[in-house]
Amino acid sequence: MRIGIIGAGFIGRAIGELAVKNGCEVMLSNSRGPHTLTSTAASLGCETGTVEQAASFGDMVLLAIPFCRYKELPKQAFVGKIVLDAGNYYPQRDGQFAELDSHESTTSEMLARHLTGANIVKAFNSILARDLLADSRPADSAHRRALPIAGDDAHAKRMVGNLHERFGFDVVDAGALTEGHRFERARPPYCRRLDIAGLRAALADDGPDQIEGAWRE
Repeated sequence: MRIGIIGAGFIGRAIGELAVKNGCEVMLSNSRGPHTLTSTAASLGCETGTVEQAASFGDMVLLAIPFCRYKELPKQAFVGKIVLDAGNYYPQRDGQFAELDSHESTTSEMLARHLTGANIVKAFNSILARDLLADSRPADSAHRRALPIAGDDAHAKRMVGNLHERFGFDVVDAGALTEGHRFERARPPYCRRLDIAGLRAALADDGPDQIEGAWRE
C-alpha cells in the first residue's frame, strides 16, 4: 500500500509514522516543497515530493492541511484518487466560512466540490495526533478504539476501513459524506476515546457541541 500525504503538520507526520510502521510506503509533501522535509523524512523513513508527486504516488492520499487552504490543491492531481480528508474547520485559524457557520455544508462536501473526480472519505479528523500512535491496538484487543468515516463511494470506504484496521483501529461508517458533520470539530464524538458501541452512540447524539478545547484535556 502506498500513501501520499499532503501536509506535514502533526497529523500528517503521525499518519506517516503509523503507515511506515505498518508496512506502507509513504511520500510526504507540503506547500513549501520537499527540500523543507529532509529531516522529517529521515526520521520517518519515507520519501518526499511535491503535492502533485505525492498525489500521484499514493494508492490513497491523505489531506492534513488547514481547511482554508483547500482551494489551493491542484484539481487534476487528485482525479481518480481515494482522498482521506483529515481536516477540520477552526474559524480562528481559517477565517469564517458562511456555508459552515450556517451548517449548509460540511468541510468534506466543500472539498469534494473542489476536487471533482476524486473519491473523498472523511477520516482521521476525529483523533489527536498524539493518540494515533498511542491508541493503536491489535484486532483482538479489548476496548479497541473506533474511529468514524463518512463518504459516498462504497469501494473507497471499504479501502479506508481496511486501512484503519491495518493501523490498529476499529471503524464505524457514519454514512454519506454529508454525515461527516456528526464528527467534525467539537461534535460529541470529536477526539473522544470510544469503542464501537460508544462511537455509534456519540454519532447519534444531536446534543450541543463540546466546550471549545475540551478534547485536548
